[in-house]
Amino acid sequence: MKKSIPSIILTVILFAIWQVIAMRMNASYILPSPIEIVKKIWELRDVLFTVHLPATMGVTSLGLVISIVLGLFLAIIMDLNEKIESALYPVIIASQTIPTTAIAPLFVLWFGYGIWSKVLVTILITFFPITITVYDGFKSTKREMEELLTTYGATKKDIFIKLKLPSALPYFFSAIKMAVPLSIIGAAIAEWLGAQSGLGYFSKRMMTQLDGAGVFAPVVVLSVVAMVLVGIIGIIENALIKWRKEI
Repeated sequence: MKKSIPSIILTVILFAIWQVIAMRMNASYILPSPIEIVKKIWELRDVLFTVHLPATMGVTSLGLVISIVLGLFLAIIMDLNEKIESALYPVIIASQTIPTTAIAPLFVLWFGYGIWSKVLVTILITFFPITITVYDGFKSTKREMEELLTTYGATKKDIFIKLKLPSALPYFFSAIKMAVPLSIIGAAIAEWLGAQSGLGYFSKRMMTQLDGAGVFAPVVVLSVVAMVLVGIIGIIENALIKWRKEI
């Protein structure tokens, strides 16, 4: 709790500055104050939390699960085979040079306004940090440890399960904590560019009505959800990787 005090103080100061600036501007359609945003969230709580939030989280969850499976698969096969790694690594890097705002409308054209066009945007954004971070985790194992296990008769499977997987576990959780906010951002961007429901879609709709607080309200909800999910993952990480505290 004590570690969180500086962060809480800084957050309060930033919100206070935001409140003062918004009040002096007196143009809520451009910069609504935090109080106005909170009021708007309360006014729109039914539609936000029962319609649009579930739609966004459905896209986020599906895209994140697929990204985890895809990222782990790519990391494992790249670690097992250097030729595959040489072939895949540049392609994975190149995939991240594609502007999301440019490819998302194409996904809508190809797959329509259904869930899959938005899921694909989420996967495109999130599989990269999972793949690269977990792959780096596999490569972080010391060569001396691998050679020692080999001298004791360990097979490649034994080395992978007993040495590389535990070494990569902290990297995996770091990747997931990066991927969760990115998956939410990806879902919101996809909804903004083409959707019939979701917090990104709702924010865009509020923008057409020049409702500044309405634009910010879904963004704040998404930020809070992302922070809560990252916090939960951190708790799970601390429960599973107890040995790291002992080092």
